[in-house]
Amino acid sequence: MKRSIELSGKSKSTLVNYARCLSTMALYFKCSPLELDDEQILDYLHYLTKQSKTPSSSYFKHTLYGLRFAYKVEGMEPRLIALPSLKQPKRLPVVLNFNEVKLLLKTPKLLKHRMVLAMLYGCGLRRSELMNIKLVDIDFDRSMLHIREGKGKKDRYVPLGENLIIGLKKYLEAERPVTWLFNGKEASGKYSVKGLSWIMRENLKKTSITKDVNLHSLRHSYATQSPGLAL
Repeated sequence: MKRSIELSGKSKSTLVNYARCLSTMALYFKCSPLELDDEQILDYLHYLTKQSKTPSSSYFKHTLYGLRFAYKVEGMEPRLIALPSLKQPKRLPVVLNFNEVKLLLKTPKLLKHRMVLAMLYGCGLRRSELMNIKLVDIDFDRSMLHIREGKGKKDRYVPLGENLIIGLKKYLEAERPVTWLFNGKEASGKYSVKGLSWIMRENLKKTSITKDVNLHSLRHSYATQSPGLAL
């Protein structure tokens, strides 16, 4: 399944989500999910809705899409299992206002951590996109950042503001990264999702901000205001 997902061009997160959902189902029935009939699968989905923690619609999708992909990999006949409809309240994303973003960006003592948060906000990046930035993707002459294989495997360019360029040049001079813009402790040399989340979480604690925000909140905040902050 791993090989097939990689050959199909799907992301690593897709493999993780499919595998997690199918493994949970296998543990529940104590057999391979490929041995289940439609009624058993529907019973399982009904069981999930009765748990204390309401499952997200994405969990249902990953479970069913994972099953359909597994059927395809094993050369089995496709099963037309209906996707359950989950009524969930549509909440607006929590965003930080201009002053809160300014406070957060000035909190980290390390320039590297400050630049991590500044890039997420200043360029409206997803965390996976930030992790995959290489030095060759930064074009100071054109004030542009090349995002390679973002969501949907699509490339795009995003502008680099004047303050970000100043901050990046200071960071590059101080840290001298080799390949990746932000080096981490992972074997790949890149920052891990866990490491990025730690930066956000720990620095948020040092501020007076009480909103329930995370890394992706910086992207939402970027979409609602002009990210022209001084670093």
